[in-house]
Amino acid sequence: MNTQNATEQKYNKWIWILSIVIPLAVAGLFGVNLKRLGFDVEPLTFLPPIYATINGFTAVVLVFAVIMIKKGNRIAHERLMKLAIALSVCFLLLYIGYHMTSESTKFGGEGAIKFIYYFILITHILLSIAVIPLVLITYVKALAQRFDKHKKIARITFPLWLYVAVTGVVVYVMISPYYV
Repeated sequence: MNTQNATEQKYNKWIWILSIVIPLAVAGLFGVNLKRLGFDVEPLTFLPPIYATINGFTAVVLVFAVIMIKKGNRIAHERLMKLAIALSVCFLLLYIGYHMTSESTKFGGEGAIKFIYYFILITHILLSIAVIPLVLITYVKALAQRFDKHKKIARITFPLWLYVAVTGVVVYVMISPYYV
């Protein structure tokens, strides 16, 4: 087995474990409210605009990462992609922290806007789950220096990840008037 395949094999198990555990953990923790469990915690109600901003930064970083690789600047591309991953992890931690300390906010819009909101929200959630293995596989292909495979899967990963990042901001903007 060559070193490229060995690198990929080494990470494949972790890709699938994380791709399953992260959505399950988020779903499980989403239903856990520390206050209702008797913990004396302050609701982290200040977090939504912060994690929405992080989603916005993630979108911008992804676009700049693509620009850098198209210009042939692999080092800048790699650094920006690592930053995008770090921002996504940061978003996830803040999102979980908010939902573990605060009641969920209900969307109060009526009519067509309600259907638009829920369409965006549902596609955002479903694609945020799907993008986890795609990001990890794309990253591991680059680590293994399998740039032909990396480029091929990145063409799928990039627009989905960008959609998730942008719609995260859109969901926040649409629901923010209903925060208590």
